Amino acid sequence: MTIDRTQEFLRSLLNELRRLPAETEWLEFKQKNKDPEIIGEYLSALANSAALVGKAHGYLVWGIEDKTHEIVGSNFFPKKKKVGQEELENWLLRLLAPKVNFHFHEFEVEDKNVVVLEIGAAFRHPVQFKNIEYIRVGSYKKKLKDFPEKERELWRIFDQVPFEREIAAENVSAEDVVKLLDYPSYFDLIGTPLPEGRAGIIEAFESEEMILPSTDGKWNITNLGAVLFAKKLADFRSLKRKAIRVILYKDESKVHTVREQVGNKGYASGFEGLIDFVSGLLPSNEIIGQAIRKDVPMFPELAIRELVANALIHQDFHATGTAPMIEIFSNRMEITNPGLPLVKTDRFLDSPPKSRNEALASFMRRIGVCEERGSGVDKVVFETEFYQLPAPLFETTPEHTCAVLFSHREFRNMDKEDRVRACYLHACLRYVQRDSMTNGTLRERFGIEERNSSMASRIIKDTMVAGLIRCYDDTVGSKARKYLPWWA
Repeated sequence: MTIDRTQEFLRSLLNELRRLPAETEWLEFKQKNKDPEIIGEYLSALANSAALVGKAHGYLVWGIEDKTHEIVGSNFFPKKKKVGQEELENWLLRLLAPKVNFHFHEFEVEDKNVVVLEIGAAFRHPVQFKNIEYIRVGSYKKKLKDFPEKERELWRIFDQVPFEREIAAENVSAEDVVKLLDYPSYFDLIGTPLPEGRAGIIEAFESEEMILPSTDGKWNITNLGAVLFAKKLADFRSLKRKAIRVILYKDESKVHTVREQVGNKGYASGFEGLIDFVSGLLPSNEIIGQAIRKDVPMFPELAIRELVANALIHQDFHATGTAPMIEIFSNRMEITNPGLPLVKTDRFLDSPPKSRNEALASFMRRIGVCEERGSGVDKVVFETEFYQLPAPLFETTPEHTCAVLFSHREFRNMDKEDRVRACYLHACLRYVQRDSMTNGTLRERFGIEERNSSMASRIIKDTMVAGLIRCYDDTVGSKARKYLPWWA
């Protein structure tokens, strides 16, 4: 089954809407009005009102008489409508802030044209059209600023409802719940035998708040349930853009793409397959550093697992038009997720777990995908040190967080920035292991021979000048000195 809107689904939805005794805060019937300005204002009002009353969607319907709810048909064809030279849908999307999911559905009922505008509920902020926020008061569209009590209530809801509890699909039958969600994978991952009947499956998903009771014995599938166990993320309109993308490039640039794959399954049910797929794309290095066997992967699998898990778990799901991405180059791997981190990048290694998606993070920890006690970055740093790879790089753009793993590079080919970053992360790793960095431990990290200890001293000096480490006691000899991260 799919949540893509089939003719059958749309007719069923229309019948449900028509059965309502009157228009509501989240539903408006129209016969003729197709003024783009009015449609934009209703987009804002219905999105905000849907959030206020706990609905996943609001609806604006053309072709239904608003008093009798009789089907009268409409001569409105939104896909042909333009504002100036711009298509109506693009024009509306451009003037909404923040952007919400909406879609025009055109179909025929009783040989009459009907249009349903399906609008995703507002999240995090009230939706504006042309910088003005609207709301429904009864069956009337009003400016939100004129109703401060509703505005306060709306902000209270945004503060209380996390992404995971928002609705991905509403009014779904128990039969369709088990068609949409990969329930065998759920029971396998939590180590529990598969129940004999559908009722046991539904009970388990409800206990995890992956589904919530709806009306008439039906269910709402939450974002938590869909994003973890969707058989196909594309079945859920609000989540199909959250599928992770994997791109393999020919060399060090993005000019030549060798392969591109978009994930299909939920994050929990598809995680092992994703890691296997990525690992299968990686070449091997014959030797990485001293005393390391031949034919090892370019990047340690454990490091990949931790960084991919972090990208999935800590992303900002409300960022539109963007998804987690793994890009593989000839000399590095970049793992990017939407949203800025909740802790500074230079504190990734020592900071306790902190996620904007706590329910998602908690479940992924339960099934062993990521670390319970921390971010797992300590494992990433340990793995890169063990294989004597350049230190990982953590950086941000205005809207994304990116972790970079580098392929093997001889010490002599590392630049100053590489060495300083490695020194700082080595000091952090030693500190969280209740130990300290010394000239000797840094030499071991880089594979520097003891007679060249001055090379390690130079790196330590550069890292101190950068303000990233400090000396624990400068009264002892240089080779015996201990060094701590700047924040310790």
